[in-house]
Amino acid sequence: MYSDVMLIPILLAFGLSLWAQFRVSGTFKKWAKVPNMYGLTGQQAARRMLDSNGLYDVPIEPVRGTLTDHYDPIKRVVRLSEPVYYENSISAVSVACHEVGHAIQHKESYPMLVLRHRMFPIVNFASGVAPFLLLAGFLFGAFNLIGLGIIFFSAAVLFQLVTLPVEFNASSRARKIMLQQGFISQTEERGVAKVLNSAALTYVAAALVSLLELLRYVLIFTNNRD
Repeated sequence: MYSDVMLIPILLAFGLSLWAQFRVSGTFKKWAKVPNMYGLTGQQAARRMLDSNGLYDVPIEPVRGTLTDHYDPIKRVVRLSEPVYYENSISAVSVACHEVGHAIQHKESYPMLVLRHRMFPIVNFASGVAPFLLLAGFLFGAFNLIGLGIIFFSAAVLFQLVTLPVEFNASSRARKIMLQQGFISQTEERGVAKVLNSAALTYVAAALVSLLELLRYVLIFTNNRD
């Protein structure tokens, strides 16, 4: 009963997640056609932002693909997709500066980022094991396995929830610094906000899907136990 009730919000959240993915792709493409006023490429904006925050030793590397941009905290390197690294669009500088925002978080030991890094090895293991425990538990009616699977899955959900403030904070830092240091004009901030907000929505949607799935497992578990 409970599982059937939860299917509707889960499907709605999954639909939101798909829409968010299409939106971030469409928003990026739209603002990728709009050059920024100062002609900065993503690489140039990222380099200036890193240097202005004392991160002279953090390199920037181009990587293949689209929206494959990320900051590697282990090797301490900012990796930008080729459309971001080489282009001088609103999308390019927005994404590049967002990734530098993570590098600044790392430098300042931003608490949520520190927590996220510490959780990663555990979550990496838990997220791989949880589906097998849940599947085995439901197939064989083993409530101990189901309970253990829920605990492991909870760790993965918590990781996604911790990721949300990390991403929002990186975007907030990026927008503030971009304006303060003259990477963009006041009129261009609207485009920057649209690019970064659409990307943030994908994290929100993914976290919502996982949270609802967890609630569904918990309700199934408690209902069957009763």
